[in-house]
Amino acid sequence: MAKEKKKADEPKISIDGTEYKVSDLTEEQVVYVNHVADLDRKIGSSQFNLQQLSGGKDYFMSLLKESLAG
Repeated sequence: MAKEKKKADEPKISIDGTEYKVSDLTEEQVVYVNHVADLDRKIGSSQFNLQQLSGGKDYFMSLLKESLAG
């Protein structure tokens, strides 16, 4: 029973709809997976930062327009 649960809990990754057990990957492939995961996090963070920057720019542009009009 413990072996069955261990196999079910084994880490897997999905690439283009195909699942791979991490234990079946080479060290090089694991490094690639880690790079892709890190880049995904960085892309998400960059998108979040871009939203903040765009919102801030819009806010200050509205203040500028308001000050020019009055």
